[in-house]
Formats: sequence, structure tokens, C-alpha cells
Amino acid sequence: MPRLENKIALITGAGGGFGRAMAEEFARQGAHVFICDRDEASADETAQAIANEGGAAAPVRADVRDKGDVASLLSRVEKDFGRLDVLVNNAGITQREDFRHISDEHWQEILDVNLTAAMRLSRDALGLLRVSGRSSITNISSIMARVHVRQLSAYSTTKAALAGMSRAMAVEYAAFNVRVNYLCPGYAETAMTDRILRNEAVRKGLIDRTPLGRFASPGDIAKAALFLASDEAAFITGEGLTIDGGMSVSL
Repeated sequence: MPRLENKIALITGAGGGFGRAMAEEFARQGAHVFICDRDEASADETAQAIANEGGAAAPVRADVRDKGDVASLLSRVEKDFGRLDVLVNNAGITQREDFRHISDEHWQEILDVNLTAAMRLSRDALGLLRVSGRSSITNISSIMARVHVRQLSAYSTTKAALAGMSRAMAVEYAAFNVRVNYLCPGYAETAMTDRILRNEAVRKGLIDRTPLGRFASPGDIAKAALFLASDEAAFITGEGLTIDGGMSVSL
């Protein structure tokens, strides 16, 4: 039996990268997936790829920073199914900038997308998640929540806060049978890391620091998200799962 059979899932930032990989994996496992992305064409592409494999998906253009878009998104889920079983807060952005030079505007933008949007959607989706009776939220944090490099201070701050928020939510949402966990991916081959990994010296240095000797693929992250969304993780809440090939624990 598929691990998410008849589950209703909503994934933000699902037009590419981790989000697309998770959407495709969830659909393969029987879920009906709402593909949320602010780029309509990317959302459509993900949904079409799922349809081509015989899966069920609905693309929805929404900017997670916009309260109206979030309300419309949840209204669509309620109208179509009346419940939500799996929510993945994946949408995120980053910007390399020295801490001493970061502007208020750039700081706020990263905070709004990476943290506040996840808070708002998780808060406003609770009614639909409660209807399910056995639902889950997975927030996509990062190893940068606790392993830091230069010029990623805003990104690291939001990812650390997202991990903390996940644990706090797990305590409060347990009363409604909603599990809340988070993933901490390491370096992976995505559009977000392309500019960094194109530098061969940097690429080699990062691989040399990774005991398993490679970067993560979006599929690696999708498999971990699938586990946390499935009934196999029915007694797991408030936990963070690191997926970095051992980088964060190696010398």
C-alpha cells in the first residue's frame, strides 16, 4: 500500500528543488498534492510532471508572504477536500551578505519568507489539520541552523528560529493530534546552491568535509520528508532530522 494513500498534502515552494522532489515523491505514494509556488509556470511544470506519472496534483500560484494569497490557498484546500493531512513549509530564500552590511530590507525579506510565512501558514491551517485527526507539519530548516559560514547570517538566523518554532509548535499542536518536525538538509544540488557549487575549489572543499563524499540530492530530502509525513513516524514530534552526509558532525 502506498505510504500516503488518500492523504492531502500542501507543499510550499514546490516549483523546483526540494519542493518539487517532495511533491513528486508524495504523489507517487498516493497523496493528492497542492503545489504552491509564487512562480505559476514552475508550479504548473511540477503538477504536469506528476500528472505524467499518473499522480494527482493541483498547482496554486501563491506568495507565502501575502496574507491574502495564504487565505485563498487554504480556502482552495477546504473547498476541494475539507481537510489537510500533510503541510510542508519548504519555501525559502537566501542572500550572501556580510552581517555588517545587511540592510533592514534584506533582513526583513528573508525573515518574512523563511520564518514568518511558515508561522502564518501553520497557524492558519490548523483548522484543516485538526479535521484530519492524524496530520503533520514538516518545516524545512538547514544545517545552517547550527553550523555557520560567513555571509549567511540572516539565513542561518531564520533557520535556527524555524527549528525552535517547530519544537514549540510540537508541544502546542500535540493536543490536536498534529505532529510537527523539521528537516536540516546540508549542501545539495539545487538552484539555490548552484552559484556556490560551480566554484570547483569550493565544491571540492565541501565534498572533502562530507564523510559520505557527495552532496545530497533533492530526492534524499524528499525521502526523509516522506518518512516524517507517513504513519511510520506516528509517534515522532518535535524532532529535527539532519540530512548532510555527516558534514555537521565531522572534524
